Amino acid sequence: MKDADIVRIAGWVVRRGLAGVAEENLLREFCEKCRAAGLEVSRAMALIDTLHPVHEGRVFRWRDDESDDAPMVEYGRSDQGAGAETWQRSPFYHLLQTGEEELRRRIGFGDAADFPAIQEMKDAGHTDYLVFVHRFADDNAIGEMDCVYSSWMTRHPEGFSDAGMVALRRLVPPLALAIKAAALARVAGTLVEVYLGRDAGKRVLSGRISRGVADRIDAVLWFSDLRGYTTITDTAKPDEVIPLLNDYAEAVITAIHQAGGEVLKLIGDGTLAIFRAEDPAEASAKALRAEADMREKVRAVNERRQAEERPVTSVYVGLHIGEVFYGNVGSIDRLDFTVVGPAVNETSRIASMCRSVDRPVLVSSALAEALPPADRGRLVSVGRFALRGVGRAQELFTVDPSLM
Repeated sequence: MKDADIVRIAGWVVRRGLAGVAEENLLREFCEKCRAAGLEVSRAMALIDTLHPVHEGRVFRWRDDESDDAPMVEYGRSDQGAGAETWQRSPFYHLLQTGEEELRRRIGFGDAADFPAIQEMKDAGHTDYLVFVHRFADDNAIGEMDCVYSSWMTRHPEGFSDAGMVALRRLVPPLALAIKAAALARVAGTLVEVYLGRDAGKRVLSGRISRGVADRIDAVLWFSDLRGYTTITDTAKPDEVIPLLNDYAEAVITAIHQAGGEVLKLIGDGTLAIFRAEDPAEASAKALRAEADMREKVRAVNERRQAEERPVTSVYVGLHIGEVFYGNVGSIDRLDFTVVGPAVNETSRIASMCRSVDRPVLVSSALAEALPPADRGRLVSVGRFALRGVGRAQELFTVDPSLM
């Protein structure tokens, strides 16, 4: 590969990184350009850790022959189980432990295939195997994301030439930087989605981050909490409280998301969510469907926890529909993206009435009127109530117990 080719490809990598090209496409296009310039890469792989509640990171793969291998795979924890064993036997882990930045094995010319991954490549007919780790400065690490690993192989009869090694050493760092940029953008998206919710996260990333920036919207409001939570926390073992919250939050949040709702806030054992649609009847039906699905999920949670002899509970839900402000509330440098307005307070009061009337779900008269006729027919009145902090008494409804 000529020096002019290196300069050209390096510039291309920077432009593609700035354009936000997905990592697997970056790697594929990079390898194709290298081959077109005379560097006969036959396989390549890059991986980077991330900050995600489920996945530890992503690996990107390219090869010059036909394969069913996915170009991108998300991997789980590498510090436990089979994943830990595989990781600790890899050349990447070796570089991590030794502090070195490069490892090369000319496996077609007598070098030892001293790692399982390298032996696999030797068996597949590759002649040269090169591994890099490009580390970040300590204060630039995010969670476990502290470097970009990559490996490069060739089947060329002479392996990587001296010029090819120079090219890879000059070109892989800008590629690693482009991969890091894409990964950081994904981390930002993950964080706002995990902590703010999907829709609110998208709004924040689109630039709606100033205090007081809010939209006036109509929405179905959901507020739920756990029955007897205070008693449970007072009597249960301390290390049981978080698992209990997680188990029931999983049931509640999954049901809301599957029905098309958005979870805005977790307040201890409480959950605030909204359902939106152009047709209020559709949004109202989504919320009622989420409540029914949540109830089934909670039953399954209780069966499992009872079998494990762990504390169990149930979920109270209040549903209402109304106009709210949806946006940023807080101080200049500490904001919360949420919904505010009288309808939100009313929903909370409706949920708290569940204890008084001993019903698991209560629906406001406004929501009952908005429901499609078939769903409205599933409701029965529990009477009129004066809600604390609400200026007028209103009739509340619940799902017919015979249908639950």
